[in-house]
Amino acid sequence: MTGVLVKICGLNDPAAVRAAAEAGADMVGFMFYPRSPRAVTPARVAELARGLPAGIVRVAVLVDPDDALVDAVTATGVIDLLQLHGRETPERILALKARTGLPVMKVLPVADRADVEAAAAYDGVVDRIMFDARPPKDMAGALPGGNALSFDWRLLVGLRLATPWTLAGGLTVENVAEAVRLTGAGSVDTSSGVEDRPGVKSPDKIRAFVAAAKAAGPEAAQGDVGGRATLAPSAARP
Repeated sequence: MTGVLVKICGLNDPAAVRAAAEAGADMVGFMFYPRSPRAVTPARVAELARGLPAGIVRVAVLVDPDDALVDAVTATGVIDLLQLHGRETPERILALKARTGLPVMKVLPVADRADVEAAAAYDGVVDRIMFDARPPKDMAGALPGGNALSFDWRLLVGLRLATPWTLAGGLTVENVAEAVRLTGAGSVDTSSGVEDRPGVKSPDKIRAFVAAAKAAGPEAAQGDVGGRATLAPSAARP
């Protein structure tokens, strides 16, 4: 499949991983954050990811990780891309890229225009930027992502970055086409939008979401110039 790049995040069971692969997802994400209902261990991800077809990018989702966790995750040999969902600075990101030899996607929480403008500090530093919804301060149990919240997509209209970017936050089969049309996103990400309940993915919803996102069409991929080369899995991975 071509067109919009699709990432299915928070995978933690074989049926969901298989559904994402068979549906044509370009990226699959594994959450290494203990507070998340989607959390997995490095050993578990090694089992889940090794059977994936070549060409699907395996993403480790991390929140302000220390070096020990990064080393444990990358030692599995199945990770192609680090997704950083905390308060990582450009300096920390450069250190992690040097330590691991892997590309990095930085997630930026968005509630207003200033949040979008914060991407300038990471433009050209990271290999991909993701814009996700910033949870309200009074939201009980809020996670860094996967809260089924969206933000005002109009904040991204006219966005110009040298770095490919991804749209996330409350995306579902019902709204992903409109989100792509409005923002020109060339890449989208969903987790809660393809779940029956937090942490439990629906293979049917995964298939429907990938189909809807891909049907949005390649003409919408303004935000992903050069993105496919950036996401190429490592040839060194067994």
